[in-house]
Amino acid sequence: MQIPLSSRPQPPNLASTMSTYSRRDFAKLSAVTVAGATLLPVVGRLCAEEIPAKYSSKPNSKVAGVQIGINVPYSFGNPSMSGDDVLKNCVGLGLSAVELRAQPVETFLGAPADLLFPKKGLDTGATKDNAKQLAEWRKSVSLDRVADFRKKYETAGVLIEVIKVDNIFKMTDDELDYAFKLAKALGGRAISTEISTSATSDEEMKRVGSFADKHKFMVGYHGHTHTGPADWEKAFSFAKYNGANVDIGHFVAGFNDSPLPFIKEHHERITHVHIKDRMQQKHGGDNKPFGEGETPIKDVLHLLRDNKWNIQATIEFEYKVPEGSTRMAEIARAIKYCREALA
Repeated sequence: MQIPLSSRPQPPNLASTMSTYSRRDFAKLSAVTVAGATLLPVVGRLCAEEIPAKYSSKPNSKVAGVQIGINVPYSFGNPSMSGDDVLKNCVGLGLSAVELRAQPVETFLGAPADLLFPKKGLDTGATKDNAKQLAEWRKSVSLDRVADFRKKYETAGVLIEVIKVDNIFKMTDDELDYAFKLAKALGGRAISTEISTSATSDEEMKRVGSFADKHKFMVGYHGHTHTGPADWEKAFSFAKYNGANVDIGHFVAGFNDSPLPFIKEHHERITHVHIKDRMQQKHGGDNKPFGEGETPIKDVLHLLRDNKWNIQATIEFEYKVPEGSTRMAEIARAIKYCREALA
């Protein structure tokens, strides 16, 4: 039985940890406009440190019924960025929804940074010890303060619709229960995670799927160029609440084909789609600025719009920043492209 996203809990939200973008980044954004209005409502004074706790106007990136969002803090290029700084950047970009990694929330809740962001090159013993300590922290932490995190995002006008959970297949049973409770407390409607490609992938997705069914909460498995329809369909067969996070750029690069037929057939199991522009593998598979690759971004956005499907169009920024530009300016252009495609 398939679970329509429209029948799943609807999102609300909040924030927490590290670095932001320079004045130069935001100044460049001032040149980018959307539907006659600047993407940054307070451009020129929109450094993360300068945005007030209460915002004079809320962002709105729901266009023609399609919720445009962004994968953060990944797209901002700083995995340890705080929830506060993520929020400030999103408000500055005019984005009203996100796919948020769990780390900014866990940092807000007091998780030790060395456990969330361990040094590279740790030996097996140290890695296992870190994982054990983090599992113990997750087992003992109270989720009461998650409401504060969520409230800050909601007050600013940004919904945390999807929560990205890393290393989900290595989690203990207690940690899996924690992850679903955390996602619900944030107001999300789905967890996202990388699809399993291990030798025991079937058992891993059955196990996580059993927790998804237990909590009646969707898990969207994210695929790269090696992930195709058969992989997701197998995951669907394991649990009612197993779903797909379809990355349309990776799909095109991996299969030299359009993701539209798969999205049409399985839209009720799709939590969100990652929006990026890539070339087909036979043409190199490179990431490109929006509108310059071979990914049918406009067609996918129109499909979501015309069918009124509750599927977030989540920008995932991965192409090389052109010389003379900045990451934030390029993200603003990607948002503008999506807005204009839906106009």
